Amino acid sequence: MNLILSELGWIKKNLSGWEPTKLGKSLGGKLFEHEVSGGTYVLWPDNIVNNKILIASLSETHTTTTETIPKSETSIKSANLDSFREKFPANFRTKDGHFVRSRAVVIIDNALYDYNLAHAYERKLPIEEDIYADFFIPSEGVYIEFWGLEDDPKYNERKKIKQEIYKKYDFKLIELNDSDISNLDDHLPKKLLKFGIKVY
Repeated sequence: MNLILSELGWIKKNLSGWEPTKLGKSLGGKLFEHEVSGGTYVLWPDNIVNNKILIASLSETHTTTTETIPKSETSIKSANLDSFREKFPANFRTKDGHFVRSRAVVIIDNALYDYNLAHAYERKLPIEEDIYADFFIPSEGVYIEFWGLEDDPKYNERKKIKQEIYKKYDFKLIELNDSDISNLDDHLPKKLLKFGIKVY
């Protein structure tokens, strides 16, 4: 269960166990220390079992098809996201088999694969808002966003909203743009290293 809560960004490892993140504290998580071992752990309010994000995450963990997940959980889509996905279908295949929406995203995905970093593509953030990250590295709880259409006013508006949400919840975020893609092996390892991820 702690691994699921960690992937949701609600808790994080410390030297003696687990502690709540800023997001975890906002959901009522409280840090405690075991009297004998000194290990730390997080206790949650009883109503946490009704949290939609936790329920959806547990459903994903225990099901293999979306037919068995309640429709309300699988159909959480915004009009902006749907139109974006229609406009840019995932037609490009990466080394690890992901189908992605642009050649630049192929380059990023392939780099993560070559760095031996387990990663998810288009991962929903573990919050009520309907926001998806381009990539998620679960081992370190790091999200990656590629901002590729910076000449588009609607895209820039969407980018600003996403940046504010990452800041609001104190999520670890790596931002990439077109200038990073041409020399990704110079830029991405440096940005990953800031979050303790060494690839060379």
